[in-house]
Amino acid sequence: MAKESMKAREIKRAKTVAKYAEKRKALKEAGDYEGLQKLPKNASPIRMHNRCKLTGRPKGYMRQFGLSRVTFREMANNGLIPGVTKASW
Repeated sequence: MAKESMKAREIKRAKTVAKYAEKRKALKEAGDYEGLQKLPKNASPIRMHNRCKLTGRPKGYMRQFGLSRVTFREMANNGLIPGVTKASW
């Protein structure tokens, strides 16, 4: 499990990105790079990091499911993800 502070930081970043999205877009279209520099660092969407929705694990993230590979495997083996079965040949 990730620290609660790390999860909270990512949520805060996501809110900041959403808050400044329109302003960033307008400044980019106008070519006002000095105005972009004055925005908060966390207003840039590149600073967000994908994390597992359940555990908060930052690595091994599977976009399609929003889970880390470890959590995905546990849930798939328990039959908690519809349409996912273990491959065998």
